[in-house]
Amino acid sequence: MSKTDSVQSQKRRGSSPWLWVPSLYFAEGLPYVLVMTLSVIFYKRMGISNAQIALYTSWLYLPWVIKPLWGPVVDILRTKRFWILVMQLCIGAGLAGVAFTIPVERFFQFTLAFFWLLAFSSATHDIAADGFYMLGLSKGDQAFFVGIRSTFYRLAMLTGQGLLVILAGYFEAKTGLPPVEVMVRAVEEATSAAFNPEQFSVEPEAGETYFVTADEVRIGTSNITESEANSLLTAVDGWNSAHGFYPAEESAGGDAAGTDLTGNVGYTWFRLSEKPEEGESIVLNFSFDKGDKSIALARSYRFDFTEENWDVPAFAVFKLDSKLKKATSASFSGLSGNIRFAWTMVFIVVALLFAGFHIYHRFALPRPEEDRPNQIGEGGFMKEFLATFADFFRKKNIGVMLIFLLVYRLGESQLVKLASPFLLDSREADGLGLTTGDLGLIYGTIGIVALSIGGIIGGIAASRRGLKYWLWWMVAAMNLPNLVYVFLSYVMPSSLWVVGASVAVEQFGYGFGFTAYMLYMIYISEGKHKTAHFALTTGFMALGMMIPGMVSGWLQEMIGYQHFFIWVMICTIPSFIVIPFLKIDPKFGKKESC
Repeated sequence: MSKTDSVQSQKRRGSSPWLWVPSLYFAEGLPYVLVMTLSVIFYKRMGISNAQIALYTSWLYLPWVIKPLWGPVVDILRTKRFWILVMQLCIGAGLAGVAFTIPVERFFQFTLAFFWLLAFSSATHDIAADGFYMLGLSKGDQAFFVGIRSTFYRLAMLTGQGLLVILAGYFEAKTGLPPVEVMVRAVEEATSAAFNPEQFSVEPEAGETYFVTADEVRIGTSNITESEANSLLTAVDGWNSAHGFYPAEESAGGDAAGTDLTGNVGYTWFRLSEKPEEGESIVLNFSFDKGDKSIALARSYRFDFTEENWDVPAFAVFKLDSKLKKATSASFSGLSGNIRFAWTMVFIVVALLFAGFHIYHRFALPRPEEDRPNQIGEGGFMKEFLATFADFFRKKNIGVMLIFLLVYRLGESQLVKLASPFLLDSREADGLGLTTGDLGLIYGTIGIVALSIGGIIGGIAASRRGLKYWLWWMVAAMNLPNLVYVFLSYVMPSSLWVVGASVAVEQFGYGFGFTAYMLYMIYISEGKHKTAHFALTTGFMALGMMIPGMVSGWLQEMIGYQHFFIWVMICTIPSFIVIPFLKIDPKFGKKESC
C-alpha cells in the first residue's frame, strides 16, 4: 500500500465502509420518497382533493432545489458527522409530528408543516451525507462504493413506494370491516357495460356489518368508442355524487363526445349490509391490488357510506388498456379500516427507524480527521459563506468543468422523458404499443436490475483503474446504448423479449456510465469546501437534466420518434468532445493495493 493511502486509512480507521455506507444512503433516500411520493398516497387516502395534493406536495420539492444555498453552512459550522446525526433526529421528530397530528381535526395543515420540516431536514442530511462520504472514504473506496450507495438509495425508494404502502394496507385491513376483493378478468369475447343501477337490489344477511359486492367482473378486450366509455363514466360519477358517496366536484367523467377507439370498460358495485350508527361514516378505499396493470380503475375511488346512503349501491369503473388483446386478470381490494390509525402507525414505525439510524450511526460512522469545521477567517461567517461560492467559480478550468456537468447527460435528459411514452404509444402513433403492465415489467424489474448491476460494476471498475482510465469507456456506456431506441423506432419489434433486452442494455449502460459522472463531481469538489461544492455540482446536474427535458416533448411532436432518437444520439456528441479538455489525476478513484 502506498504511503499516502496508508495515511488516509489511518485517518479514517474505525468502521468498515460496509457498516455505514449502505445504511447512510438508505437513510438518505427514505425521507425523500416519503415527502415526494408517500405523502401523495397518504393525503389521497385521507380524502384530500387532487388539486390540493398536487399544489401543496409539489412545493415540498423546493428544499432539494435550493439546498446548494445553505451547503456552505453545513461546510463551515460543526462536523458533517454532527449534521448527519442531528438531521436524522430532526427527520425522526418530523415523522413523529406527522404521526401524532393525523388524528387531529386540522390534520392537513399540521401534517403539511411537519412534511416541510422533513423536507428541509432531508435536504440538509443529503448535503452532510455526501460530504461525509468524501471525507470518510479514501479515493479508491469512494469509487468502489458509488454503485453500492446508489443501489441502497434505490432500495429506499422501493421501500417508500411499496413496503410502507403495504404496511398501511395491513393496518387498514386489520382495523375495519372485512376487506372487499374483486377479480377483474379481460376476456377475448364481446361484453357490454350498460349502466342500470336499479338492477342491483339485494337483501344481505342480517347480523353482521360487511360490504356486499360482485366477486368477479368480465370485460371484453375489444375496444369501444370514447363516447361509450365517457357515457358510462359520466353516469357512474353522477350516481355516486348524487347519493353522497363523494363530492360532485371530484367526478371524473368527461363529456360523451369522441369517436376514437379506446379500451373497454366495466364496473362493479358495493353496498353495506347494515345501517351505520347515527353520525357514523364508513369509508371504503378501493384500489388496485395485484395482477396485470393493463387493467386499471378509471379514477381513484374513496366511498363514504352513511346512514343516508348505506342501502344503495356505489359503483367503480374499470378500464382496459386499449392495446390489451390477450386474456389476463387483476385483483382489486377495498379497505374500510381506521385510516388515521393505519397511517399513524406507518409514520411511527418510520420515526422509530430513524431513531434507530441515529443510534446506530453514532457508533458506526467513523471519525475522520478531515471532518472538522472550516476555519472562519477575520471577515466572519458571512465572508466565509460568500467565499465558498467564490472559491468554486475560481477553480482552474471551471468553464470546462461546468460544460461537462451540463452536457454529459444531454442525450439522456431528453431520452428519459420520451422513452416510456414511445413504448406506450400505439403503433399508429409510431410507438411500440406496449401495455401498462408490460412497461411495469420492463422498467420495474428488468430495468432496475440492469441499472443496479451497471452501477455496482462501474464502481468496482473505477476503483481498480481510476476515473481517468475509465472515463472514455463510461461516457460511451452512458451514450451509445441510446442507439437501442433508434433500433426500436425503426424495426418496431413485437417481441417483448427484444424490447426488454434493449431497455436492459440501455439501463446497464446508464448505471455503468453514471459512475464517471458521480466521481467527477466528487473530484472537482475536492478542497476546503468540498461539501458545499459538491452540493453546487448537484445543482448543475439538475439544471443539465431540467432544461433539455423541458423542450424534449415539443421537439418529439415536431419531428416524430425516429428522428427524435437520432437527435438524442447527436446530443451525445458534446460529451465526447469535452473529454480531452478535462484535467484528471490518473490516480483519482484508484484503490491502492498493498
